Amino acid sequence: MIPKDPSMLLSYINTQLRDAYPSLDELADALEIDKKEVEEKLGGMDYHYDPAQNKFI
Repeated sequence: MIPKDPSMLLSYINTQLRDAYPSLDELADALEIDKKEVEEKLGGMDYHYDPAQNKFI
């Protein structure tokens, strides 16, 4: 289960991207989460996925 709190979600997702997944698509598939929902939640804090850096910035 992924964190519901946006700040905790940001930390969790970026850690997973850094340590285990080469892309947001692969992370979403592996964890069976809705990529669009994650992007919307983190976008609400003005963080956006950067595929070149493979993290939310």
